[in-house]
Amino acid sequence: MLRSIAPPAVISVGSLLLAMSACSSSSGSDAPATPDGGSSSGTMTSGGTSGTSGSSGSSGTSGTSGGPVVYKPVRFVAMGDTGRGDAGQYKIANTISAKCKKDGCDFVQLLGDNLYDNGASSVDDPIWAERFETPYAAIDLDFYAVLGNHDYGANGAGTDFPKAQFEIDYTKKSKKFKMPASYFHFAKEHVELFELDTQKQIFAQDAAQRTDMAAAIAASKAEWKIAVGHHPYKSNGPHGNAGNYDGTTAAPLAGAGVKSFLETIVCGKVDVYFSGHDHSQQWLNESCMGTELAVSGAGSLTTQLGGTNPSLFESVALGFLYIVIDGKTLTAEFIDENGAVEFTHTIKKP
Repeated sequence: MLRSIAPPAVISVGSLLLAMSACSSSSGSDAPATPDGGSSSGTMTSGGTSGTSGSSGSSGTSGTSGGPVVYKPVRFVAMGDTGRGDAGQYKIANTISAKCKKDGCDFVQLLGDNLYDNGASSVDDPIWAERFETPYAAIDLDFYAVLGNHDYGANGAGTDFPKAQFEIDYTKKSKKFKMPASYFHFAKEHVELFELDTQKQIFAQDAAQRTDMAAAIAASKAEWKIAVGHHPYKSNGPHGNAGNYDGTTAAPLAGAGVKSFLETIVCGKVDVYFSGHDHSQQWLNESCMGTELAVSGAGSLTTQLGGTNPSLFESVALGFLYIVIDGKTLTAEFIDENGAVEFTHTIKKP
């Protein structure tokens, strides 16, 4: 079952938002609409701009009669800040294709800024071919996606809110792009992913998202719960930490809305939070109330590091995260553009 919310009217926040043009996303509103689509495995539910909401549990194959449920391993790629149509995007696409052919992938998770610099102008915009379909033509997988600030237009200020609907509607046209609403959740085997609209959090247009996602996370029976969004909670890249993005405390640009949403709805209630926004690869060495934090925004272009958050790993190489969840073990690898494993991190449950 799908769930979504109709988009709000465009708001103007003036020249203050120009500071955000490096990265910010948004979509989704508060009025229920009809469902937009489903997932190829498990149940997809959604909320936000266009869709319908509910809870989604994990699925699996039972063993012998009366025995425990046995789940297949779940393998996927997570990366953000991809949609440039440049040499970097093609390089990473080729490396993902090779990795998935070698080790297997169930899907790809895009972490926002899917279409630089201003999102799509329609479902028929040539940008879809230039910056999504053609670069990833060799990868025959579903690409689940969240919205980034550039997807919301205004040169990255992310205030052209109706633009998000074009990416949502493109789900009906594309064979691989999956965004049934501006926020949603879906299950694969014993893993459930909660897809957030962090740009709407920035602009405090997230009342329905808070209610829906809190209920969905609480209702989930999945062994592993993973939240994904564009904006990070903690990052050592130029954008920095939620509540102090780009070195400002001025609302809404500082991301206090993202900080509040994550601390209230996500942290301590899911196992990992994956984000992009900063164009680097990071696995932080501090959690948010037990929820581990990783940034994977090196899908087409990289920028510098330099923050002071403790980290297990940092890199400005082009690359992506490759996740394998097998039973009670999650293994994450940061893969660089040449296919080399730069870092491996394992989380084990008792």
